[in-house]
Amino acid sequence: MTVIVRDFRAADAAAVAEARRSAFPYLVTTPRTVAWEVASAPEARRCRLLVAEADGRVVGSCELGLFPDAHGEGPGVACANTSVRADARGRGAGSALVTAAEEYAAGLGAAKVFAWTLDEPASLAFAERRGYRRSRSSRIQRLDLTRAVLPPPAADALPDGVELRTAADLAGDPRPLYETDVAVMADEPADVLEGRMPYAEWLARTWEHPALDHELTSLAVVDGRVAAFSLAHTDGRGRYWSGMTGTLRAYRGRGLARLAKTHSLRRARAAGCAEAFTGNDSENGPMLAINARLGYAVASVERRYVRELRP
Repeated sequence: MTVIVRDFRAADAAAVAEARRSAFPYLVTTPRTVAWEVASAPEARRCRLLVAEADGRVVGSCELGLFPDAHGEGPGVACANTSVRADARGRGAGSALVTAAEEYAAGLGAAKVFAWTLDEPASLAFAERRGYRRSRSSRIQRLDLTRAVLPPPAADALPDGVELRTAADLAGDPRPLYETDVAVMADEPADVLEGRMPYAEWLARTWEHPALDHELTSLAVVDGRVAAFSLAHTDGRGRYWSGMTGTLRAYRGRGLARLAKTHSLRRARAAGCAEAFTGNDSENGPMLAINARLGYAVASVERRYVRELRP
């Protein structure tokens, strides 16, 4: 099999989405989201989407770019995530993609590169042979919405002063969700600490994401403020992904994240979604507990790896 690595073309979108789903079956990805990710990438991140083509067929891809505002890391921190179709592994496509990605990152001045991979023997061995070292892990969890026993709607049992709304209610001004989202993101476990995302970038990257379902994204509002929320991504194929669920520090311990997520899941089931997926850092005890109570079960584990490209 002859492998060629080249830059993404618009005509590749469907093949890249299919390859990603083959490699990571829980992903909510579509040709539209693939094309959008390339077209909307912030210039400062110097993003690039590479594809591996074997005998005229796209069998894998690697999305890479810089963390331009990485605090405490100095200049030049990159991220490169590679996926190869399950039926094309072991034939050089992954190695070709990673080599090209590392060369590109080094050319941008990156001193290190981070990557996610499945926590399975073949994938871990591949990363470690290339000089990557293990970092934190994330648990991918699945909920069968066709069988899940979710708490029933209970608007009359909401805590005093709490309202459940959807992102669609903020269509005229989503800034309240932005303010809560960026505050919660600052508390998320991460290898690289980045600065506060500007509102314009958040609008482009989060609010206008083609997979974000505003009707299924739920908000717990207290005194007019978005105290907790659960973002919902869908793919039109019956799959739902929790893009982010969180609560402002001042409102934690009141069950608001669970309320918002339950509200979103109920609406997702009513809209025809059959499977719900979510990912949590393995050290994020509170969110893992919420998902366990809702009936999620671990479907896979991902491992974060890092490689030093230069001292």
